Amino acid sequence: MGTGHKIRVGLVYGGRSGEHEVSLQTALAVLKAFDYDKYELIPYYITKEGRWRSGSLLAAPPTAVAELQFDPQGTAEPGEATSSSLLPLMQGLSERAASEIAVPGGIATVDVVFPLLHGTFGEDGTIQGLLEMANLPYVGAGVLASSVGMDKAAMKTMFAAAGLPQVAYKSFTRFQWNKDREGLLDAIERDIGYPSFVKPANLGSSVGVSKARSREELASAIEEALRYDRKAIVEEFVDAREIEVAVLGNDEPRASVAGEIVSSNEFYDYKAKYIDGKSAMIIPAEIPEETSRAVREMAVRAFLAIDGAGLCRADFFLRKSDGALLVNEVNTMPGFTPFSMYPLLWQETGVSYRELLDTLIDLALARHAEKQLIDYGG
Repeated sequence: MGTGHKIRVGLVYGGRSGEHEVSLQTALAVLKAFDYDKYELIPYYITKEGRWRSGSLLAAPPTAVAELQFDPQGTAEPGEATSSSLLPLMQGLSERAASEIAVPGGIATVDVVFPLLHGTFGEDGTIQGLLEMANLPYVGAGVLASSVGMDKAAMKTMFAAAGLPQVAYKSFTRFQWNKDREGLLDAIERDIGYPSFVKPANLGSSVGVSKARSREELASAIEEALRYDRKAIVEEFVDAREIEVAVLGNDEPRASVAGEIVSSNEFYDYKAKYIDGKSAMIIPAEIPEETSRAVREMAVRAFLAIDGAGLCRADFFLRKSDGALLVNEVNTMPGFTPFSMYPLLWQETGVSYRELLDTLIDLALARHAEKQLIDYGG
């Protein structure tokens, strides 16, 4: 990139997950916040069916979500990305820091990709793998951290290896469940007890999560969780406050102030997060200074435990009975509208939404530059 060159960002959003609409809202907010004197933006919309559509180079932000969907029946002139037009992503780019990507009317050079995809095929390591193969700089976690961050069972294993305290849990596959249901139910009752939470291992937004208070409810909850994934997790219930911390950085990450979620529902489910607006975000959390320091330090440890990069939101339980902190999970692509917890935590810490975007782009480019030092033996 020469002097005066605007950084060209390919913004990827939409996708095949159940969080498609959330991703669109995030993309609109991000596109409105970028500094167009410093950046040029190319939008890439992935439909619910998984088709890639590219928009024109943006010199000014869009005003509505409808402008981001490139409906062939609408006024936009989309570029439908077939396997051949995606080919430039996959061609020999080992000596280049930027990739040529097809857009309507020709080829554009992208300096960095910003995936704003939530859930499956977005923050699970799959698109990160595609971008790694194309040798493209991209914002956020790499393949390993993304996939571990999406698989709650693998995440808990990594946290345990890092010595991070967490609730008692048991994970198993659909095969194991079908092979020995009674044995698993016995083990869960013995080791975890009631009430307990049952979750699919790999789904975001609390879809398929149930609270079980009896053996009958437990069996039913496991069946429900296994509708959404081949692995399920049963977790101990803790009477706790929900504390969240935003992390930003690569090898030397920093943590924001802590925030607290006070849910309108029995637990912080999909409805409470995105729909009814009754959940309160208290920033900074009203916790002792010592607890605040401890949770921020633990957030950085959790980020490093999964080999995080760029950003994550780390979620904790603050147990009411004894004040113990327990790590719950990390989210490698947290909600990113100006009203989401992650940007609000940084705003309260002194980092604006636009500064966050600048920092994330810088972190992506720095991480990519470091990767160019690796000898792959070619």
